[in-house]
Amino acid sequence: MAHIRQRKSGTFEITIKHASLPRPISASADTEEAARAWAKKIEAQIKAGTLPQEYLIEKPKTLYTIQGFIGEVIHSGHFSASDKPLLKIISTEIGNWHLAEISQKHLSDWIAKMKQRELTPGSIKKRVGALARTLDIALYQEIITINPPRQLPRGYATYGENDGVIVTDEERSRRLEPGEEKRIRDVLKNDPDFDDFFVLAIESAMRLSEIATLTWDQVDPKKKTIFLEKTKNGDKRQVPMSSIALEVLQKRRKNQKDDFVFPYFSDKNRVRTSRRISNYWARTAKRAQTPGLHFHDLRHEATCRLYERTTLTDVQISLITGHKDPRMLRRYSNLRGSMLAEALW
Repeated sequence: MAHIRQRKSGTFEITIKHASLPRPISASADTEEAARAWAKKIEAQIKAGTLPQEYLIEKPKTLYTIQGFIGEVIHSGHFSASDKPLLKIISTEIGNWHLAEISQKHLSDWIAKMKQRELTPGSIKKRVGALARTLDIALYQEIITINPPRQLPRGYATYGENDGVIVTDEERSRRLEPGEEKRIRDVLKNDPDFDDFFVLAIESAMRLSEIATLTWDQVDPKKKTIFLEKTKNGDKRQVPMSSIALEVLQKRRKNQKDDFVFPYFSDKNRVRTSRRISNYWARTAKRAQTPGLHFHDLRHEATCRLYERTTLTDVQISLITGHKDPRMLRRYSNLRGSMLAEALW
């Protein structure tokens, strides 16, 4: 009836379940001896019918812990694939918080601990954002009346003098150096599937997961577009195909009858698929002697090429790449300025 386990912190968690109880009873103890003594006392009270009334009342929804609530809603379809690993981290770090008791102080302390571990501002925002989206559901279900993470002040993740160290987000600016594209394709000459995958990445500015999960009904050769219905930021978008991208897809279409354009998504698990492809890319990049080149850098390379090879505006390019914040594209505008400067006398 009683289950006792030791947490990583060294304390002991006791859980007691019984048919007569409306909910499991939980408690904590500093030692295993104390845990067993408490469990024995509660079990004796249950048997004698003298259990305090507080244990016999159905637990109100407002007493949900973050971990318990995440366990109920994580498979509800409200979260993206990238959110789910973050929710597991949140459950580990602050899972014992009760939804109705989360305050700005709770959040400030959590953020301070993340800064002590020198997480980047971007990583902090991702975790807080995943928590906010979880509490949006609790708010909709009327379990809570406010969503505290939504009330955090601007710049909460930015490091200041009082933090003792300054950590900033690394802005990726890695591009393909002369000769690197050829070396990569030489390595991939015996893997036509991944060679096509690589070419489509630098021609379309699509994300790894968007290419890996691409199906033929999303490809329209007549209109020379790829329709992405569900992207990382939740928006739909149409990606125009260059002549090179169109040639790659037409070639693949002749040789395939599967629904998916590439043979990597058969397990229907987006996170596992992305991890497997990323690992394969890391080995490929190492063999091609392209140090520090991540797969996501190919999206940066493709966006740079849109600025260098076309006269499209920032807005038009953002519609292709899916950048929601115009500030994300601001640094690319410098490419055009540099090209104009080279044309002056």
